[in-house]
Amino acid sequence: MNHNIRNIAIIAHVDHGKTTLVDELLKEGGVYRANQQVEECVMDSMDLEREKGITIKAKNASIHWRGKTINLVDTPGHADFGGEVERSLKMVDGVLLLVDAYDGPQAQTRFVLRKALQHGLKVIIVVNKIDRENSDPAGTYNKVLELLLELNANEEQFNAPVVYGSGREGYMVRKPGEKSDDMTPLFETILDHIPPPFAKPDDPFRMLVSNIDWSDYVGRIAIGKVLSGQIMTGDTVYVLHPKGGDRVRCKITKVVEFSGTQTSESAVGVAGNIVGLSGFEDIDIGDTIAADENAHPMPFTEIDPPTIEMQFCINDGPLAGREGKYVTSRQLRDRLFREMKSNISIKVEDTATAGVFDLKARGSMQIAILVEQMRREGFEMLVSRPTVITKNENGQTLEPFESLWVEIPEDCLGVVMQLLANRKAQITAMHKHPLGTTIEAVAPTRGLIGLETDLVNVTSGRGVMSHLFKEYAPWAGDVLTRLTGTLVATESGESKAYALVSIQERGKLFIGAGEQVYEGMLVGENPRQEDIPVNASRAKRLTNFRSQGEGVATQLSPPMRLSIEKAIEYIADDEFVEATPKSLRLRKRILNQTDRRKAERAERKGEAVA
Repeated sequence: MNHNIRNIAIIAHVDHGKTTLVDELLKEGGVYRANQQVEECVMDSMDLEREKGITIKAKNASIHWRGKTINLVDTPGHADFGGEVERSLKMVDGVLLLVDAYDGPQAQTRFVLRKALQHGLKVIIVVNKIDRENSDPAGTYNKVLELLLELNANEEQFNAPVVYGSGREGYMVRKPGEKSDDMTPLFETILDHIPPPFAKPDDPFRMLVSNIDWSDYVGRIAIGKVLSGQIMTGDTVYVLHPKGGDRVRCKITKVVEFSGTQTSESAVGVAGNIVGLSGFEDIDIGDTIAADENAHPMPFTEIDPPTIEMQFCINDGPLAGREGKYVTSRQLRDRLFREMKSNISIKVEDTATAGVFDLKARGSMQIAILVEQMRREGFEMLVSRPTVITKNENGQTLEPFESLWVEIPEDCLGVVMQLLANRKAQITAMHKHPLGTTIEAVAPTRGLIGLETDLVNVTSGRGVMSHLFKEYAPWAGDVLTRLTGTLVATESGESKAYALVSIQERGKLFIGAGEQVYEGMLVGENPRQEDIPVNASRAKRLTNFRSQGEGVATQLSPPMRLSIEKAIEYIADDEFVEATPKSLRLRKRILNQTDRRKAERAERKGEAVA
């Protein structure tokens, strides 16, 4: 065992201050010079993480404090990125459970903590934001203990030490009311309670790959905890694949260690430390790297399976290729399969149709992040609405169900209850508090697709929801999700204000004047449950006569712009989101109106025969 190393992950619900706490630990760990300009949320290195304020990719950092090395893994809090959490927990020996002193444990706290307890990891409870108005540190600690009991924590995990403080203000204390001006109590608790990593320095080298990074200079970098022996640049190792039993001989070209948030080349990777290794043409998460050719691959924890699937297709619309650099089927396929290499919670499969790929994932947020990344890289694609992955057992169809928590103001209770009833949610508990009501329910995953958008609309942005996968259960029947129809363009061209003024009387617009439209494109929302054909490019006829209203300014309402997440959840089964580097468009799968009607008639005839 290496007594100078501690490996620990930080887990928390979104917005409970996890990344801010990491920033403060890095500052006190001497990562930054006294005069260095420090960027906030330094661990959220992706543009999307900074924009959305959430952690998407698990990342490593290292702090040197009083002669000890503390390796930190910052894990995502959103359940859709559970694959990042599960593989990261393979590298650590304990977790910091960070909980907001005002909000208490939330849905995603429960999700990540359950995974940590299943791995048998030591727990340190950190009650954060005790300086927040109306915070309740003691009540929050009691709620965490209740959660530990509910999740079947063992006696040692239940008796976890607790510290209180404020990551933003940069202090931690062992008891509320004590005085402190730094993070020393937290550092001391980590060193006292988290055990050194179990490793065998005298055995041959072995490492389980828990993460994959990429460098333009050395290619793929395998990251993991060294379980035995040591590794140096130039050493010969064997990559053992868990499936198939293949053994590939490789030569290590670089060994890197984490120093602060950066990596630095190291002479040797020692047992117990988290390191990165390069020199592999092909290596995946879950592979074993060993010095002994006859070693056995180590088991890698099976992660929760994907529960939704959707199609990624090449863009075949009239405006295809105008904005993107990567528009072919081969380029789209290569990018999706490359994503599968580093993201173990998604699965990509070819289909019988050229240019169409099935992607299975944990949630629509995860897919929306991938689409946004690909847009920014220069890809054009069509994305379908998510559908759930069902199972058949004993002739019965089973579908995924999720536990749901909804926090709403009191005056919205009736309309939200109706919304949940439409989506086949079964209410299990309701809790009133000074700011409103928390509803606990169990609902089919199908019913949660698009629910967040509807919740924001009916509560004027005041409603908050969280959800976790619960189980597979019998099919719940038809779910009523979208209650509206669409306004579908019948002509191609440039949208005209003259046409949009009359169209907006029928519903909300998705576009403004002067935008390119084409037949089959969705230009707006219709409050009735039917599609209405409209001509958004119709111009005013010019005549020799001046009308009575000539010169009166046309009043055009601002269009409703949907984000990637909302667009994917909004569309119906017969529609696509067209995502390009500069534009987001909604369209019908079949663009031509006559062809759509033929397909609908054929479908109805097929259902009648069945």
